[in-house]
Formats: sequence, structure tokens, C-alpha cells
Amino acid sequence: MNTKKYRVVARRWWRQEIRPLLILALVMFSIRSSLADWNDVPTGSMKPTILEGDRVFVNKLAYDLKVPFTTWHITQWSNPQRGDIVVFFSPKDGTRLVKRVIGLPGDTVELRNEQLVINGQPVDYTAPDPEMAAQLSGAERVRSVFATEKLPACPHAVMAIYGVPAMRTFAPTQVPDSHYFMMGDNRDDSFDSRYFGTVARGQIVGRATSVVLSLDKKNYWLPRWSRTGTSLECKAK
Repeated sequence: MNTKKYRVVARRWWRQEIRPLLILALVMFSIRSSLADWNDVPTGSMKPTILEGDRVFVNKLAYDLKVPFTTWHITQWSNPQRGDIVVFFSPKDGTRLVKRVIGLPGDTVELRNEQLVINGQPVDYTAPDPEMAAQLSGAERVRSVFATEKLPACPHAVMAIYGVPAMRTFAPTQVPDSHYFMMGDNRDDSFDSRYFGTVARGQIVGRATSVVLSLDKKNYWLPRWSRTGTSLECKAK
């Protein structure tokens, strides 16, 4: 009698409590896998655009629709554009990274003493927006140089750090078909396509569009409310 009653209670608990939670969890994780997600940024490789502690919103429908929990494409309607900030799996070790698209398939990308050259045309640099560096520490502002990189269709801030060993020059590199050349905005502190090569189209998760939350890990993880809602989209779009 006790065993039968236990089974009845267990089945009811499964139907009323456990199964609905599992279905909800499956739906939520499927949404995160295929439609929208967030990505926590632990490093400063995208400074001054993105800071350590930023949580960025990732639009996984920006370019295509994938099978949940895979990188298999169901359908594709667009491709990353030059200047987009994207989340992708590193071809070196599979780590999820956040970088900016610099080179498109067929492009030739080169760096000459920190100056970007695309298809033989040097990219222009102008004075930066003073507000871009305002949230960096005083030490970072003193030992860094900032500029606006006039990337075609997507001008954006970049920075370089005095005295730090970095790849400031590399020979012309042609981007293969269905691949993209990625770089961090913090040019002297970014592990990107200069080191691990181009990124296959199938490894791109989605486009980072905004900062949804920012926590200052150097200040007891207090929220940086002023960064909430900051757009990461190219202003020229």
C-alpha cells in the first residue's frame, strides 16, 4: 500500500513539478542557443569600446538561424559586415571571444606600425571622442594613446599601450572565402586573428549589439549604471 501510494505521489510530482520545469529550462536554453544570448567580457581586449565586466547582448539571429546547441545552420540571410562586433569560437581552442570584424572574405589586411591597411588603402585616424576613455583608470589613460579609426562604414575608437610587446606590424594577409579577420579595439592587448588566423563563417555565434549590464571588478563589482544600454552598433548603419 505504501509503495503504491509513493508511486502515485511520485508520478504526480513529476507531472506537476518536475516536467514543467524541465520543459521551461529546455525552452530557455534553446532560446539562448539559437535566438539571443549574452556574453560576459572578462578581458580588456575591446577597450575602450567594451570594458572588463561588461555583459553584452548577442543577437544570434543577426545573420542566420542555427539548430539549438549546435553550429549547424538551418538558414542564412546575412553575413557579418566590416565593423560589426561579433561573438565567435576561437579557431585555436574553441573559447568564445568578442572582437570586431576587420577583414571580409577576399580582403587583404595589413598592419603597418599600428596603421590598418585594407586592400592597399591605409585607414585614416582622427582625434578620439574624449568620453571614450573617461571610464578607464587614470593609469590606463596616461600610458595609452587613443584614436578614432575611420573604418569604412564603421568609425570606432581604438587604443594602443606604450611599452607593451605586441604585433604592431604584419604582412598583407588575404582573407579566404567564408572567413573573417577579427581584431580587438585594444590593439596592443588583444589575442585575435593576428595570432590565430581568420575565423570561419560557421564559427560566428552572432552580433554583439549592446551592453546590458556592467560590473566594475576593480571596485567591489559595483554596477556601472552609465554603461547599461550602451549601443555597440556601428553609428554609420
